[in-house]
Amino acid sequence: MDRGYNVGIVLGVVNPDGVQYFTYGSAALSGDQPLNESTVFEIGSISKVFTSILLADMVERGDVALDDPIQRYLPDSVEAPTRNGASITLGHLATQTSGLPRMPDNFAPADPANPYADYSTVQMYEFLSKHTLRRDIGSQYEYSNYGVGLLGHLLERRAGMSYDELVRQRIAHPLGMPDTRIKLTPDMRDRSATGHSGSREVSNWDIPTLAGAGALRSTARDMLVFLAANIGLTKSPLQSAMENTHRPRQETARSNLSIGLGWHILTSGDRQIVWHNGGTGGYRSFAGFAKDSETGVVVLTNTASSADDIGFHFLDPSLELRDLRIPVDIDPTILERYVGKYQLGPGFMLDVTTENGKLLVQLTGQPRFQVFPQSETDFFYMVVDAQLTFVQEEDGQVTAVVLHQGGIDRTAQRLP
Repeated sequence: MDRGYNVGIVLGVVNPDGVQYFTYGSAALSGDQPLNESTVFEIGSISKVFTSILLADMVERGDVALDDPIQRYLPDSVEAPTRNGASITLGHLATQTSGLPRMPDNFAPADPANPYADYSTVQMYEFLSKHTLRRDIGSQYEYSNYGVGLLGHLLERRAGMSYDELVRQRIAHPLGMPDTRIKLTPDMRDRSATGHSGSREVSNWDIPTLAGAGALRSTARDMLVFLAANIGLTKSPLQSAMENTHRPRQETARSNLSIGLGWHILTSGDRQIVWHNGGTGGYRSFAGFAKDSETGVVVLTNTASSADDIGFHFLDPSLELRDLRIPVDIDPTILERYVGKYQLGPGFMLDVTTENGKLLVQLTGQPRFQVFPQSETDFFYMVVDAQLTFVQEEDGQVTAVVLHQGGIDRTAQRLP
């Protein structure tokens, strides 16, 4: 936070000795609202593990089965795509192996600051009915917000209640998590941290149709209750369903990373860390636990800058904290030469703009984020561990940008 990456962070730890909270920063750059374990944050994609636990619980209730085709729970007017005679199942959605893309191609937000707000059920069905799968179902892990959002919707239809009601009735109320929900109570609204992108306040996100992918709000206190139940430190009627979500079911492109139902499982030496993170326009979140040490950690921040490394490091000190870069000063007029659109891949574009002397970059289907200069041509994100290098010809013309992330360099050519 002293280097400008985050406005406020709440870290919570639970183990057999009890709970601890560590806080730093503020709930907003303006005002004097306290920051503590009862401060409300958007938890983004951590909602996906709630969706998967709902699925596992409904399996135990006999309401659904993991190998049920999703077509069974769709309206008759909607036809789910198939491939080579195989159908997408509920289990495929929960393990990110459905073959559905990260985002649907009819996702075109009217308000980029609240991008999911106007995406409708009609659009979700329309995309599903028209989509052609690019790979065999179940053959490969491919993270899909759309897929898990669809899963939450199908569980709503099967249970006959909204996703918010499902989470509150089946998870939050039995565990004692009064501040975990989508619709904020007046008291929760008063305790909510303000979201930020850099030093700029941003609006909250509304995710009505794809709620199961990222619509929940929560607090550090509630999330430690949730992690304690997952670890088994506290007993609950969801213990069996939760344990079912922790079992590795599908490998990913990383040799040490697999996925269960919703949860990711990272193998670090002899330790397995079960985790998920989340992010919306102005918030980042991490929740994870290691069963061998019976330790759970939640990290919540009201800035679009990841603090995952803090969570991982607390669970396994051999997982190092990331290097925090310090921006340098450059002539703001230099930024104008980078403005334009850069083709990163089929259907993916980097849109580079400037605003008030800042360089902003938006990847297709994601929010717009500021990048910070390390030199006149090298920039870095604060929201993720990624960097950009702009490629210039001898005459100074910018022809491409290279995205450095996860040890991989990807070149995006500038469009005319």
